[in-house]
Amino acid sequence: MQEEEEQPEDKDENPLLSENPSEVEAPVIQDEISKEDKAVIKIQSWWRGTLVRRTLLHAALRAWVIQCWWRLMQAKFAEKKRRVTLDKFSREEWAAVRLQSWARMWRIRQRYCQVLNAVRIIQAYWRCHTCASRGLIKGQYRVTASQLHLELEILLGSGPCVVTECIPLPIKQ
Repeated sequence: MQEEEEQPEDKDENPLLSENPSEVEAPVIQDEISKEDKAVIKIQSWWRGTLVRRTLLHAALRAWVIQCWWRLMQAKFAEKKRRVTLDKFSREEWAAVRLQSWARMWRIRQRYCQVLNAVRIIQAYWRCHTCASRGLIKGQYRVTASQLHLELEILLGSGPCVVTECIPLPIKQ
């Protein structure tokens, strides 16, 4: 064991301790590395790889969590924007419907008033026409024992006409 711990003093004898790395030849290094050192190097490289992979996995998981949160926030923002837009559209649509109904009501009311005035005019002309064409008859009568005295006054469009008549009654004695 002591022999392994002792190192040669001369730098030229040990190629690993030389100052110029170009002097070291690759086959010499491979020969001097023992099986035990190779196993140690292999374990160390595996452990470092495991640590790197674990670190990358944690970083990827954190990134995934952040991405999920951000997508959730974007979905919430999109839903809120959709609701605001839908509410605005609904209010505008309702306002348009109310304006249209008021305009239709106003037009229908105007048409109704025109029809009502036309009806009143037609009724007035019809009433005047029927009064003028039919005329008015006023009269009085008196009955005596043998006669009927009748006096009629007929009012037509041009002027009054008076008819007086005495009608004998057939009475059996």
